[in-house]
Amino acid sequence: MDFQFLQIAAQSGPMALAALVTIYIAAVSCFLGLVIGTLLLICVNVKLWPVPGLIRLYSSYIRGTPALVQILVFYYALPPLIGLDIGPMTAGILAISFNSGAYVAEILRGGLSRITTGQLEAASALGMRRFLVWRKIILPQVYYSVIPLLVNEFTMVIKITPLLSTITIVELTRQSQYLITSTFRPVEVLTIAALIYFVICFSVSQFGELLQRRSRKYRM
Repeated sequence: MDFQFLQIAAQSGPMALAALVTIYIAAVSCFLGLVIGTLLLICVNVKLWPVPGLIRLYSSYIRGTPALVQILVFYYALPPLIGLDIGPMTAGILAISFNSGAYVAEILRGGLSRITTGQLEAASALGMRRFLVWRKIILPQVYYSVIPLLVNEFTMVIKITPLLSTITIVELTRQSQYLITSTFRPVEVLTIAALIYFVICFSVSQFGELLQRRSRKYRM
C-alpha cells in the first residue's frame, strides 16, 4: 500500500487549528470539573439533608450513563428546559465538565480520607473558621495528594472531546473526518490525528509529574 504521510502532513494545517479547539475545550472542562468536584466534596461533608443524597444520585447518573448520552442531553434537552439557546460549544463544555466533576469528587474524597483528624482538631482549637480550614489546610493537601489521579482524569477528558463531533463542534476528530473525505487517505489522516492526541496527553502527564515533584511538602 502506498502511504502519503508527507503529502497529508502538508495539508494538516486545519487539523492543527482543530487541535487548539480540542485543547481549549479540555482545559476549560478540566478547570470547571475541578471546581465542580471540589464543591461536591465540600457539600457532601457539610452533611445538610438532603444534599449528600442528591450528590450521590448525581454521581450515580454520571457514572452509570455513557458520556455521549450526557452530551446529547446537554445539547438537545437542556436548552428547552432552561429556555436558552446555549449553543454546541457551551453545551459540550458543560457536559464534559459535569461528567468530570463527578469523578473528580470521588478522587478528592479519597484524598480527604488520608488527612489526619489531628490537623482538624488543632485548627478547631485555634478557632479557625470552617472556610479557612478548607482553604488553608484541607484542600491544598487533598489536591497535592491526588495529582496522579487528577492527571489521569484530565487525560480522560481529552479522550472524551472527540464525542463532541456528534454535536457539530469542529474539533480534531471532526476536522480529521473532513480531511479524510477530501483526500481519501484515512490511514495517514488518522495516524496524524492519533499522534496529535498523544502529544497533548503526554504533555498533560509530564506537567502532572512536574507538579508532583514540587508537591512533596504537602504529601501525607
